[in-house]
Amino acid sequence: MTSAVGPILGTDEAEAWRRDGYVVLPDFVEPDLLADLRNRIDDLVAGYADGGLPEGAATVFSTTEQSHAQDDWFLTSADVVRPFFEDGALDRDGRLVVPMDLALNKLGHAMHDVDPVFDRFSRTPRLAALVGELGFVDPLLLQSMVIFKPPRIGGEVVCHCDHTFLWTDPQTVTGFWFALDDATIENGCMWAIPGGHHADARTRFRLEGAGTTTDVYDPTPYDMDALVPMEVAAGTLIAFHGRLPHWSAPNRSDRHRLAYTLHVIDGTAEYRSDNWLQRGPDLPLRGFG
Repeated sequence: MTSAVGPILGTDEAEAWRRDGYVVLPDFVEPDLLADLRNRIDDLVAGYADGGLPEGAATVFSTTEQSHAQDDWFLTSADVVRPFFEDGALDRDGRLVVPMDLALNKLGHAMHDVDPVFDRFSRTPRLAALVGELGFVDPLLLQSMVIFKPPRIGGEVVCHCDHTFLWTDPQTVTGFWFALDDATIENGCMWAIPGGHHADARTRFRLEGAGTTTDVYDPTPYDMDALVPMEVAAGTLIAFHGRLPHWSAPNRSDRHRLAYTLHVIDGTAEYRSDNWLQRGPDLPLRGFG
C-alpha cells in the first residue's frame, strides 16, 4: 500500500502504540471532511425523523443488557446502514419518547461501503498511510459505526476488547475512533487500560445456531481502576489495538458526544466464519482503493 502523504507517527507516537496499545492523533481530520460527515449524519437522522425509518427498526442497542445480540436486525446489518436506539428512547409499545436526534445509540455497520460521504471520510490517504505504518499488509475495511452518545440517555459501553467480536487468526482487528464532538469525562469519553493489549482476549462473542453466544476464557473482571480517560477535541483520531480493553461511561451531561468508528482487519489473517458480522457475496470487503 502506498501513499503520497508523509509519515504519520513520530518516534514517541510509535512507541506509545507498542507500549500502550493506542495512540491519540489530534487534528487528524480536515475540517471540511469533518463538516461533511456531520452534515451527512444530520441528514440521515432527519430522514428517520420524517418517517423514513426502515421497517423493523426498533432494536435497542445496549452493551450492558445485550438484548440486541439475538436480534435479526442486528445480526444481518453487516452490509447495510441501520439505526439502533438508546435504552430509554422507546416506550414499551416501541414509540419514541424523545426526539429522533436524541434517540439513537448508533448506526451500523457498512456506511463506509454503501454511502459516498462515509466512503470519502474512511478512505483518506492519511488513514491509509497510518494503517500501513501500523503493519497492515492487506488492509480490509470491515465495519463502521456512528456512535451518538446523546445527552442524558447516552448509554455506558462496558469494558471490552474488539477482538472478542471481530476475531481473526492471528489477531489483526484495529479500531479507528474519530471524535466528531469534543469528548470529555462529563459527556462519556473513551477510557482505556494502557498496555492491556498485551494480554489475551478474555471472551469471544460468536454465532451459534440462529443466535449468538459468548465463550468465556478468563472470567476475571477488568481492573477498572487501571482505566485512563482520553479527553479529545473534535477532529482527533484514536487508533487502538484490537485487544485493548476500553470503556465509556453514560453521557448524563447536556452535551452530545458524537463519534465515528472504523474497524480494519488484515486480509492475510483468517476471519472466522462464526464471527457475528458476516458480509454477503454482493458486498465483498475492500481496502483503501
